[in-house]
Amino acid sequence: MQIERRALGANDVLLDVLYCGVCHSDIHHVRSEWGPDRYPCVPGHEIIGRVLAVGSAVTKFKVGDIGGVGCMVDSCRTCDNCLADREQNCLNGVTLTYNSPDKVSGGHTFGGYSDKMVVTEHFVIRIPPGMDLAATAPLLCAGITTFSPMQYWRVEPGQRVGVVGLGGLGHMAVKLAVARRAEVTVFTTSPGKIADAKRLGAREAVLWSDSEAMKRLANHFDLLITTVPRAFSMQQFVDVLKLDATLVNVGALEDLQSVSGRSLLFGRKNVTGSMIGGIAETQEVIDYCAARNIKADIELIRPDQINEAYDRVVNRDVRYRFVIDMASLKTPA
Repeated sequence: MQIERRALGANDVLLDVLYCGVCHSDIHHVRSEWGPDRYPCVPGHEIIGRVLAVGSAVTKFKVGDIGGVGCMVDSCRTCDNCLADREQNCLNGVTLTYNSPDKVSGGHTFGGYSDKMVVTEHFVIRIPPGMDLAATAPLLCAGITTFSPMQYWRVEPGQRVGVVGLGGLGHMAVKLAVARRAEVTVFTTSPGKIADAKRLGAREAVLWSDSEAMKRLANHFDLLITTVPRAFSMQQFVDVLKLDATLVNVGALEDLQSVSGRSLLFGRKNVTGSMIGGIAETQEVIDYCAARNIKADIELIRPDQINEAYDRVVNRDVRYRFVIDMASLKTPA
């Protein structure tokens, strides 16, 4: 399918897309699981590309640089939230990388399952030299989504951090929390992932169905990050929070299930949510990971394997992020 991209403006960067991660939200959109979607839908918001051209006013990039694009490509940049580097919470409506009304050219935005992209300079992330480009792509969504709550709730060495779900987001949460020298526990429904959790640096991995382990861990954690992409009963995880501790939902968009008001009151526990991060914080996670050689565990696929990859994601058969090798489509000069 031919996608019309806008002409390069003074503040724009033209990217030759090299890699694009596959996020579970891509599947939700393509399969209209969050309601009727715009057509055609071109997903992809974990994008790594090489700069082919820059507008006359661009100062951050030059031709040949590597840039990244995450979940958003525009915001008003004038509201209080945008001025506080929280573009993802733009009070006038953030423009998502795909299937969002396009304020510049009309219509709706198209994502990174494509050959090229034109993006305003402000929303392109600098990718430091030497990074594994394919394995860096998921940092632009899965990485920042799990890094941002750790920044906000100030995860420190020795704190007890629980990660619920070991998938694309969950495995990055483990790596980032371990890098902060937190004591990390993974909660999974998959027995086959217990060894993986420990390989990634978790001190312990617990099956949701292990009632004895859940009792043992009651009132234990300073922070829980739930990465599961669908709603589930959260009370057993509220129970393992310490006094004044917080459970952060970064995965499910549906109504949260089974949270006892009594347990929140008597334990002064917090249940909240977080999504991605602003552009400054996204640059911060990229630089943080570059300095520590942190990258996603990926399986590289060709574009003609996307449908198969979607089915495998739904069946939890990926360790831990599919990345599309868009460069495989390029015809050698």
